[in-house]
Amino acid sequence: MNCIFQITSAGTPKGCHAVRSGSDVTVSLSVNNLGCDQIWFYIGNDEKVIFARELSANRLGDCFSAQISFNTNELGAKDGLYFCHFEFVFNGKRYYTAFDYGENCYLAESFVNECQLLVYNEEYALPNWLYGGVIYQIFPDRFAKGGLTERRSDAVYNEDWENGIPEHPQKGGEAFPNNTHFGGTLYGVAEKLDYLVSLGVNCIYLNPIFEAYSCHKYDTADFLAVDKSFGGDKALQTLIDEAHQKGIKIILDGVFNHVGNDSIYFDAYGKYGNGACQSKESPYYNWFTFHDYPHTYESWWGITNLPRIVRGESYIRFITDQVIPKYMRMGIDGWRLDVVDELEGSFLERITAAIKKHKSDAIIIGEVWEDASNKVAYNERKAYFRGKQLDSVTNYPIRNAVVDYVKHGYSGIFAQTVSTLYRHYPPHKLAALVNYLGSHDTERITTVLGGVPETELEYTQLATTRMPAENRERTKELLKQAYLLLAALPGVPCIFYGDEIAMEGYRDPFNRRTFPTAGFNDEYSTFFAKVNNIRRNEPLFTATELTVTEESHGVVRITRGMPEESQKLIILSNMSDNEYTAEIANKAVNLLTNEEYNNKVIIPAKNVIILKTEQ
Repeated sequence: MNCIFQITSAGTPKGCHAVRSGSDVTVSLSVNNLGCDQIWFYIGNDEKVIFARELSANRLGDCFSAQISFNTNELGAKDGLYFCHFEFVFNGKRYYTAFDYGENCYLAESFVNECQLLVYNEEYALPNWLYGGVIYQIFPDRFAKGGLTERRSDAVYNEDWENGIPEHPQKGGEAFPNNTHFGGTLYGVAEKLDYLVSLGVNCIYLNPIFEAYSCHKYDTADFLAVDKSFGGDKALQTLIDEAHQKGIKIILDGVFNHVGNDSIYFDAYGKYGNGACQSKESPYYNWFTFHDYPHTYESWWGITNLPRIVRGESYIRFITDQVIPKYMRMGIDGWRLDVVDELEGSFLERITAAIKKHKSDAIIIGEVWEDASNKVAYNERKAYFRGKQLDSVTNYPIRNAVVDYVKHGYSGIFAQTVSTLYRHYPPHKLAALVNYLGSHDTERITTVLGGVPETELEYTQLATTRMPAENRERTKELLKQAYLLLAALPGVPCIFYGDEIAMEGYRDPFNRRTFPTAGFNDEYSTFFAKVNNIRRNEPLFTATELTVTEESHGVVRITRGMPEESQKLIILSNMSDNEYTAEIANKAVNLLTNEEYNNKVIIPAKNVIILKTEQ
């Protein structure tokens, strides 16, 4: 039974269900081969039905259609997340509109689900410098050495930069110090800026750099000091200044949910003298929840060296009035907020306001692993994209969909994921999504695509297992196609350092190896650079309109375009085991090879082709 459900609003791309506050919205339904006696439309939020209206149906034979138009102000709030559906009666039987993955409308004889409508009231403009750009993520201890820095007296140093194995436990889940450093510095990053420019990077995202005991620095000891092993505040200022001279922005990792137990604030070992564990009179005592002082307390996911912060007024003002202003004044260009789901919405709004106060075009990225438009976490419906909080999120849904598609050919899930995010996210947020193939929290993409599955190895084997040479060459070619596909999607690609040279590595900490000194300007990084250059110089990669179609098992067609513009991008991806012939309506040119096509394109197996149609 053919059933078409549409939400439209002037100024919103076709098929997008996220609209600005105050917009006029039309919701319509048409059904073939079925009449209608009565029809109703319902819309509401998490708390209640806001309005339910009986509608008149337009009939033509066995087909009927109905629509309702309203202004979002009628919903009673400037912004919010809403859900809507139609119900109708035919021959005494009630039917409900329902949705597969929120995309395909069908009719059900009982209530199944509803269609989402996001209303946003944007307070901050997104930075123009992000669009068409490329982010490069760096784990500072492992990217490059450089400069004269002071080594930590409480750290262990592994001098084998080229072949050293990261510190790890004997079994997964066991506690271990994670205190072995390899000696990478912020001066080292500054010395490699020309390489990053050649790669097409215009933004560096640094994993945590504040003073901390571990090598990863997610256990902050002092928010107001850059770790001396990285070169301290002076090294950060040098990196910021030299990066800006080369047109590269700098983003810091803000870890505001927890600190280290070996920190100024908690001070479990008495190193600092005035932390919460040393006295209940400490100014930091109320930052933590103790169950049996000072030995048992709330910690992040039960990890005792990461005591969880209670976000009271004194802590919030410390972050918004001291920490954020210090680094904004140094010239940083944005923040990636760690475990943002665990931060209260009110706290997040104050963080955002503090950042934007200092630099209106700063970028604020939240670590989110699911659909950011409708997420519920810690008993709170998150409002990330309603206008007062995040500019962007880490797009792990796309990462997972791309990996499963490229590796297994799951074209249906990939198409559904891309379509759902397009429908749910405001267009400007979609264009700013941070799209990964891998990060410090995932296996290396090369290992995922071609390595021995992690489940087939003992934990200690994860440290030393490498794929055979013949597998590696085949996998590197697949990696190129995966990045080409990722770069063609809405959003901004983020390269985890070393992915562009096909570094291998299983889960944390094995995905955090050192970048080889001979790895710069590798054959495959040249391919990444070519793709990035094409993106930067082709405005259609920022197009707001998008359609996704699964043409055949393993084959997906993505079309991107601008309203009123005749030229389009057509991304043809074939992750099946056989070549595929795709029809095209207009003449087109391959953006990577400049080859011209008429009427049809033959796509080899495991390949992606990006075409630009002629006017």
